[in-house]
Amino acid sequence: MACADQVAQWLAASRHVNRAVILALDGAVDAQGRLDLGRTELYVPNEFVAAAAARHTNLLFGASINPYRSDALDRLDWALDRGARLMKWLPAIQLIDPADDRLIPFYRRLAEEGLPLLVHTGTEHSFSWSNDAFSDPQRLRLPLSLGVTVIAAHAAWPGRHEGERDVDRLARLMTQYPNLYADISSLTQINKLGALREVLRRPEFAGRLVYGTDFPLINMPIVSPWFFPLDLKISTMSHISRIRNPWDRDVALKQALGVPADVFTRAEKLLRQPTLASAK
Repeated sequence: MACADQVAQWLAASRHVNRAVILALDGAVDAQGRLDLGRTELYVPNEFVAAAAARHTNLLFGASINPYRSDALDRLDWALDRGARLMKWLPAIQLIDPADDRLIPFYRRLAEEGLPLLVHTGTEHSFSWSNDAFSDPQRLRLPLSLGVTVIAAHAAWPGRHEGERDVDRLARLMTQYPNLYADISSLTQINKLGALREVLRRPEFAGRLVYGTDFPLINMPIVSPWFFPLDLKISTMSHISRIRNPWDRDVALKQALGVPADVFTRAEKLLRQPTLASAK
């Protein structure tokens, strides 16, 4: 719990960010619908994250359930009862095909409960292997058609499928589904320079962007205001670099790069609101 305690302390000291969703990460499963540790590089159980969120009023529970688990719907009920605010998938490493018709009952439950699906889109670089076919934004048509609120993590940046950039495939979906959003987490990292500038100027993303941080990476050298000499004045870069709190530094950088105010508050409208029972 030490990591969660530290995050809660940073948030408590932040001037701009009051609360944050902390994310579980389920693993891959085998043909019997059981956790497959042999194909799972990182596993963060829902029980651990739910307990951490219960300890701190500024931490919110982000659940992760592989829908191929034999008891996936029961696990979803468990997470809902404990105040889950969203569902997190990383299909490329959890081996989830978002376009699989077998997931329809799971999607219908998400839609009924108003639980948004935060799903990684674009190429995955954080693991030793990935099946990036499952990260194609076009594979999100099924949950979108069933009324699930979908948040495409990282605005599908970077990545390519069928000769197209994933961000272009995502933008096309934006014009077709009003329940599709994209978060801006990781878009200030050095390996994604230009990404934030593009999604901010494209009309398809207007009113659809959600603030995200990709924490703890905002507190690492791959994110720095000094990477933006063409966008920011030296005095601005210097000021932002001296901000100690990682959340405030991240907000200041994104504000300076032109992120509109509504992006920072949109998540509050999209996240599932806990019932009285789950809020206890």
